Amino acid sequence: MGLAHAAKPSSPKPEDPLQASMAGEFALQAGHLGEAARQYLQAARSANDPVLAERATRIALLANEDGLARQCFDLWKSLEPQISASQQVVAATLDLRAGKRRAARRELKSLLASGDDGWKQVLAALIGAVGQQSKLVVDVLGDLVDDRSMPNKLGPWLGFGGLAQRLEQPALVERIVKQVVARFPGEPRVALLRAQLLREDGKPDQARSLLAGLEDAAKLSMPLRWSLAGEYDALGDPAKAAAVLAYGPQDESSYAQRAGLLDKAKDKAGLAKLYEEAKREATRPDPSRRLLLGQLAEVLERNDEALAWYASVPGEQARAIARLRSANVLFTLGRKAEAFDGLHVMQSEAALQDDTRRDAYLLEAELRLKDKDAAGELDAYARGLAAFADDQALLYSRAILWERRDDIAKAEADFRRILVSAPDDVTTLNALGYTLADRTTRYKEALELIDRARVAEPSNAAIIDSYGWVLFRLGRNVEALDHLRRAYTLQKDPDIASHLGLVLWVMGRKDEARRYFDEARKIDPENRSLQRALHEVGA
Repeated sequence: MGLAHAAKPSSPKPEDPLQASMAGEFALQAGHLGEAARQYLQAARSANDPVLAERATRIALLANEDGLARQCFDLWKSLEPQISASQQVVAATLDLRAGKRRAARRELKSLLASGDDGWKQVLAALIGAVGQQSKLVVDVLGDLVDDRSMPNKLGPWLGFGGLAQRLEQPALVERIVKQVVARFPGEPRVALLRAQLLREDGKPDQARSLLAGLEDAAKLSMPLRWSLAGEYDALGDPAKAAAVLAYGPQDESSYAQRAGLLDKAKDKAGLAKLYEEAKREATRPDPSRRLLLGQLAEVLERNDEALAWYASVPGEQARAIARLRSANVLFTLGRKAEAFDGLHVMQSEAALQDDTRRDAYLLEAELRLKDKDAAGELDAYARGLAAFADDQALLYSRAILWERRDDIAKAEADFRRILVSAPDDVTTLNALGYTLADRTTRYKEALELIDRARVAEPSNAAIIDSYGWVLFRLGRNVEALDHLRRAYTLQKDPDIASHLGLVLWVMGRKDEARRYFDEARKIDPENRSLQRALHEVGA
């Protein structure tokens, strides 16, 4: 048969967007991010759907496949030509990752000029490139400070000063502080900034000295009072933070915050005093007051009083929270069947808000874990995610379950699903980074994730611990030790103590290591990090 008579090849059928989306979701759940991004890109092309194109872009960025991310982003822009702040952030992130300083600066300056929240989006773009292009991030940050692109408002300057400090750039910090002092003379928040920078620089005594000078002013200003309390808490002194919040008239939020701080300080006497103080106005039909009193009674182990307070809480939303708390108290009292029955009713009660119903699944899983019911715990998560697909809280908690059961692939898949929709979620970035550092050999990837979290929250003890731990895994023991010591100073935690002990042991400082192992035992003798460390060293 001649060529003239050959059958013409049929045109390939366009990909079914639903099928491609499902394939992308399956790949995402399996932790295959590059394949997930490609499937979502195909689905977006077939459906001409900008939402799918945006999802493909974010997955590709998370996979560190920047060439693929650029393809996805170009499609997103073509399908949604009206430029948005989200697109500008992605464009700047891609430019930064590609080393395009001028292009990135142009996008970021446009964001700064776009409105009140533009500076927050600039920070998000800069943080998104930390790890891969940290030096360029510093250079661009300096450009924005020096070319007078910054708005003449204190908030952005505080944010950018904090970022410079987190990136460990003292010269840039000093340039920013000088401008802040010149632009906003006499502003108490400038002193707060300097205290924060001193704290992050490992100079807590100097930070405290600055904070002490603000206490009189804080008595006259509620916003300053809250900020000052936050700094004392960050310095590891929740009792002092609670004392600062006790200044002046009290409301439900200050009572609740004081209770949380006193609980953190393990000050039972202070909590009992606060309980009596709050009870004096308990006859008022205030749901927050009665809810708080129930929680205080719980902490003080007055469980019958707690149940009585929760039963008297009025108001639909507060009442729903009280029902959750009541289930917890019933479980503590050994009335487990009542606790689970109450949670099952809440899970199926359509009149309740979705968050409340979701929380009923979370609490059930938590109580099943306490009851050593492994199957029941997993079933609670499965039913919860069937009702609330891709819920971040459920996914995060289930990821922790998988990690605890040594199924790291499933844990990573759940963490990754969160980061697709919330790429800057600090808790998830840190959790995934730590998991990769602790349970795999993917240390470079772990370091990049932890760096992003560390830049966002430089004084978070858990993140500093993760950073120290990945440095140890990389063989950088001296650096690791410095960061782990700082983390333990901020938070006396058995995981951190165990990590410190192991690093010291490996460095040959076994007597000091044993002291930290003993500290971890005192806090939690069953701690998994402690058990693994002891097994590793044979102690």
